[in-house]
Amino acid sequence: MTTPFDRPVGGPLRRINDLLTRTDHQIERNSPTPRLFLRGGVLLGAAVLVSALAGWPRRAAAVDTAPSPTLEFVSREIRDMTGRLGAAQGEVDLLKIQLQRANDIQEFSARYRIPADLTAAIYDIALSEQIQPALAFRLVQVESEFKQHARSDKEAIGYTQLRLATARFYAPGITAQELEQRDVNLRIGFRFLHDMLKQFDNNIDHALLAYNRGPTTVANILAQGGDPANGYARKVLHGDPRASQLPVTVD
Repeated sequence: MTTPFDRPVGGPLRRINDLLTRTDHQIERNSPTPRLFLRGGVLLGAAVLVSALAGWPRRAAAVDTAPSPTLEFVSREIRDMTGRLGAAQGEVDLLKIQLQRANDIQEFSARYRIPADLTAAIYDIALSEQIQPALAFRLVQVESEFKQHARSDKEAIGYTQLRLATARFYAPGITAQELEQRDVNLRIGFRFLHDMLKQFDNNIDHALLAYNRGPTTVANILAQGGDPANGYARKVLHGDPRASQLPVTVD
């Protein structure tokens, strides 16, 4: 007797097959260790589907009068499994993002020889403020050499070397002691750089010069047809080509 399982794969079954094929191709592009985790998750989902389908003939054989699963029943089960596989794909994508973050933090920590907790703070806060992490690390290195309590002769404070007047534009009433706090200093500094990128049309050189010399000074020089360059932007961007890229969207 012909059953639904004797028919060519199509419809929902084909969608399942396509989904597994696309996921497999994505897995092949990952590094060996993540590939094992990701591929295992997909194979587990496929195994559940195969197990469910394989169980129907055995259950039907237990009672001679038990009907074969209808196409409607099979289709409903496949739709349910498709939803589960879609959720699994979302978990796979999240795992890939987490693995990328871990790899990036390890790389930056080794490159700049700084603790992992500071590396993670710079990385996460930079992304939250829509700043390319590579640019954020270069900025902090040039400004303070990753020293939390760095002070300049112009009274600039902390990792990102902010003056109180600039910081108070974003956090009115903030004190010098508060500005030395790691996350506070990084967030205000990266937000200031983000605003400079917006003001100068995502031109990284001009944004960095505005960060260093002040936006009014740079804007006036540009308005008069001059060149505000003083070597600062080149110094920040030197050493990591990723710092000059803008993969993070700036509104």
